[in-house]
Amino acid sequence: MLLNYVPIYVMLPLGVVTAENVFQGKDEMEKQLTKLKDGGIDGIMVDVWWGVIEAKGPKQYDWSAYRSLFELVQHIGLKIQAIMSFHQCGGNVGDVVNIPIPQWVRDVGETDPDIFYTNKEGKRNKEYLSIGVDHQPLFAGRTAIQLYSDYMKSFRENMSDFLEAGVIIDIEVGLGPAGELRYPSYPQTLGWVFPGIGEFICYDKYLEADFKEAAANAGHPEYEFPKDAGTLNDTPKDTGFFGKNGTYRTEEGQFFLTWYSNKLLIHGDEILDEANQAFLGCKVKLAAKVSGIHWWYNDSSHAAELTAGYYNLYGRDGYRPIARMLSRHYGILNFTCLEMRNTEQPANALSAPQELVKQVLSGGWRENIEVAGENALARYDATAYNQILLNVRPIGVNKNGPPKYMMYGMTYLRLSDDLLQETNFDLFKIFVKKMHADQDYCPNAQKFNHELAPLERSKPKISIEDLLKATEGLAPFPWNSKTDLPVDGSVGLLGGLLQKIKSLFFK
Repeated sequence: MLLNYVPIYVMLPLGVVTAENVFQGKDEMEKQLTKLKDGGIDGIMVDVWWGVIEAKGPKQYDWSAYRSLFELVQHIGLKIQAIMSFHQCGGNVGDVVNIPIPQWVRDVGETDPDIFYTNKEGKRNKEYLSIGVDHQPLFAGRTAIQLYSDYMKSFRENMSDFLEAGVIIDIEVGLGPAGELRYPSYPQTLGWVFPGIGEFICYDKYLEADFKEAAANAGHPEYEFPKDAGTLNDTPKDTGFFGKNGTYRTEEGQFFLTWYSNKLLIHGDEILDEANQAFLGCKVKLAAKVSGIHWWYNDSSHAAELTAGYYNLYGRDGYRPIARMLSRHYGILNFTCLEMRNTEQPANALSAPQELVKQVLSGGWRENIEVAGENALARYDATAYNQILLNVRPIGVNKNGPPKYMMYGMTYLRLSDDLLQETNFDLFKIFVKKMHADQDYCPNAQKFNHELAPLERSKPKISIEDLLKATEGLAPFPWNSKTDLPVDGSVGLLGGLLQKIKSLFFK
């Protein structure tokens, strides 16, 4: 049964290290982490904010507060998933503190505002640098990718003792807003409200020039960005682009969507390649997060996914190319919204989180990579925990070895006073036990096939043509209707079958 064990981590509060680079409340954090450890969790996940570490100026890194935090985590006996958080904290769902990207980087935007993502009205989004500047040496002579690369190299140098001790086991590379590989298409700071379709946000001069060059090279210099894609809070039918027989189906619309989503693939691939070089030889896994944009999934246009950069339609898989790209870096695909059920969503959003999760996880498994996940919203109830457990082992446990389909890990969002409240925490501890397939906490990762080998150099680059072969639309793998290890004592399919067998033989 240990081969059915899925480790569980808990995300720390966003401001555990403050914007001023101070690890506050150490005593209280020690109590909380000790309680979590006693509850059986395997480790924690924490944002390591670029805006905190390199705040004082180019290459002036200060890791001292995070070192204090990591020493505490190591002392308690937990593992660390570290997020290279190159995005702003503030402006997204659940953000309760404000940590912008470094001021000296934002200062470049005073004279060149096109370093930031821009919508068609010219409004700038300062959550994350536009991927249009990935190769522009605008930051004291460095490109955006060089900024990220140097940061990760400094992290390795300054955290080498934690890496060598096997305390830091996972490096999640931030690739966009909220750390996710996507465009900031639905920013609350600009007035987005669920379930708005969001906006294409590629109107900075660097991405516009890139598109014009791509269109000219394709023999279509007349192609332009969509003019009929609506605004943040529209529905698909409000627009010409996403409506029935909309522009997204035309040759020009398809060219734009391919370019828009391919830019994201290339961005992720190039930064993960830098991460691979930075952590080469370390016993860690690399990971990247993909956003669970479940609203309008049941609309033929998948509008909210398209504006975020996931070119996902019926018959065209927008997620498996990401998994294929990750495969060359031995990367884990980390997906969100594991706790959500279709029936919990408002009918007008045409939302289908369950189908979305099945599609994305199946695509990862088809590409032979590890998949991990998170809940999107804080939940403390059995319904949410059971849905997570179902997604973690979609066809249940296998008493004779590892299940055919099983997630690599799960990160619970997030540590809070509400989670540690007695009733909530009692149920959470049961959830942890079920994640571990009813086994006790196991400190030996080898026993559940999670022992880490030194990170190898990324495999040869996969051409965009080969990445796009993974867009073929295939049905997801089979999923049980309920988990076989529920937290509330109800029995799922396999549990019910086992009970029947027992009753036959042990009357």
